[in-house]
Amino acid sequence: MKRLVIIIFAILPFAVWAQDSTAIAQPAYAEQVATKALADSAYAQNNYASAIELYETILANSGEAPEIYYNLGNAYYKNNNIAKAILNYERALLLNTSDEDTRFNLSLAQSKIVDKVSERYQIFFMNWLYALINTFNMTTWAVIGIVSFIVLLIALLIFFFNNSIALRKTGFTTAIIMLLVTIFANISAYYHYNKLTDRTDAIIISPSVTAKSTPNDSGTNLFVIHEGRKVKIIDDSMNSWKEIELEDGTQGWVPLSVLERI
Repeated sequence: MKRLVIIIFAILPFAVWAQDSTAIAQPAYAEQVATKALADSAYAQNNYASAIELYETILANSGEAPEIYYNLGNAYYKNNNIAKAILNYERALLLNTSDEDTRFNLSLAQSKIVDKVSERYQIFFMNWLYALINTFNMTTWAVIGIVSFIVLLIALLIFFFNNSIALRKTGFTTAIIMLLVTIFANISAYYHYNKLTDRTDAIIISPSVTAKSTPNDSGTNLFVIHEGRKVKIIDDSMNSWKEIELEDGTQGWVPLSVLERI
């Protein structure tokens, strides 16, 4: 027993030293398991490069999430990479179209790009319609469509199998309203589904690029656009070149390396 006590006291200083050494030799952010809490901590400490790396790792390992894209956009913005900030704000809005914070930060980032773009004119009704569609994301619209369809069926049962004139009128009116809601909800869900699956919008990430008339460097120079500009890919058939279209309908070819899809 006495020998055991001596051994414990003999190794105790080494155990304490090892514990202190572990506490001192904390691994760098990049070497730790990427979690949102860790990435947020790096961001709060103004370590934006580490925050960017951690947020990117989370997206690569866990898949897309609007809040991660939003935070990543903020980190890029603080790190003075406006193009990547815009790219990630756009990706966040693609997943959560109703987030006003993301929309505001995107507008703030867009105000810092070289190209000043005027939105294509649309009649007020279309602006109102798109604003309504973007009120909810695809999942929410799908749920609304399912619930409204169930209510539609109940209203039809009331209309066909009730002897009360008042209830029949109520059932008929409710059925008409729910039919319209069901149709609109399904159209809205399909609209968001197309945006999520057919990602033809992209952001220019190079400081500047000259669009060409043909998909090679020998093509005629058409126009110059700068980083942060949002474009639409209209010809995706080639691997290293993409034909893009601007808001005003102007078209040209640019290398794949100068843009990233939203």
